[in-house]
Amino acid sequence: MFSRVQRLAPLALNRGFATAAPKKSHRLMKSVLALGAGGLAIWYGWDSIRATKFYWWCADTAMPLVRRLDPEKAHRAGVLIAKYHLAPVDRSFYPELKTSLMGLDFNQCVGIAAGFDKQAEAINELFKSGLAFLEVGGITPKAQPGNPSPRMFRLYEDEAIINRFGLNSEGHSAIVPRLQKEYLRQQKHRLGLIGVNLADNKGTPDPVEDYIEGIKNCGPYSDFMVLNISCPNQVGTTALQQESRLREMLDRIYAYLNTLPHHAPLLVKLSPDLLPEEREQIARLVLEYGVDGMVISNTTVSRPDSLKSAAKTEKGGLSGKPLKEKSTETIREMYRLTEGKVPIIGVGGIASGEDAYEKIKAGASAVEVYSALVYHGMGLVPKIKKELSELLEKDGYANVSEAVGKDVEL
Repeated sequence: MFSRVQRLAPLALNRGFATAAPKKSHRLMKSVLALGAGGLAIWYGWDSIRATKFYWWCADTAMPLVRRLDPEKAHRAGVLIAKYHLAPVDRSFYPELKTSLMGLDFNQCVGIAAGFDKQAEAINELFKSGLAFLEVGGITPKAQPGNPSPRMFRLYEDEAIINRFGLNSEGHSAIVPRLQKEYLRQQKHRLGLIGVNLADNKGTPDPVEDYIEGIKNCGPYSDFMVLNISCPNQVGTTALQQESRLREMLDRIYAYLNTLPHHAPLLVKLSPDLLPEEREQIARLVLEYGVDGMVISNTTVSRPDSLKSAAKTEKGGLSGKPLKEKSTETIREMYRLTEGKVPIIGVGGIASGEDAYEKIKAGASAVEVYSALVYHGMGLVPKIKKELSELLEKDGYANVSEAVGKDVEL
């Protein structure tokens, strides 16, 4: 026979476990809730942290380390930093930089050019970094790898880049769902405008049909569409700027657009290497068809004698500081030829508010940056906006739109 103590011992132990287990579970639950609440507090306050001067300083300080990477890997790192909410946040706002063109309201006139976020991975986060608009792409209908690596080269001494990516794209099937998600997000909480840079596939039997496919698939999820007919890194694309080819393209594209109840504004992106007669022909066609705008300019295949870097002999399109004057001159001439009737987005060699201001006075209504970010980091964006605002005030302009084309005689 068991003694009374022996009989009661298991019962006491069971009772002990019965009371101890809930206490332990309760403590665990409180810890999980505390961690979750802390995590949520950090998450919702993360944008505020990324907006601090210290965070911007850290981001700028890290740029020399990023530049030690292979250029294409550094570019990829930049996209991933933005995609995963690590890019700094810019909350500066200048009312005088607000502008309207093509029926769209730009909350600031500074955006980022096509080529950075090629696959629509970081749209919202780039807006948070102070950019008012961007161009996704170039986007081709079918996925294509582009040209073999290496295909991106830094020209340090010249603050320039040569690239021959060859329109590497994940194609409509991968990119359109991301576009749709981001476009719907922007409809609810507008931070910026989404442009899609449309391109044709390498070796396509019908380039125009590729652009129409881009309009069909990407157009519904964009604020504006850009026909990239000037990429120098894919055989045959720049030939689409020839008068007969461009007329055929616009004929077919507008025949399709006219079947739609409404569509996003349509722009063409032009080369800085156009001959004077080619500029005149394009200007006439743009006016004739009522093209909504022009993006000027793409990269150049020319190589100025001033280039110092060893990589200057690499094939591809040159962008950055050496492109600035050529791009600005093309803007000025196309503004004159279209009598200031067609809005221009200026891009090419912008690294300061003064550079942006030069393009605006030459005829650009808004500007895009890209290559300079490789050398100066995202801190360049608020710097350009601040400097541009100061230049407008100095010259007595209440709004950036008042300065557009002021250096051009019509």
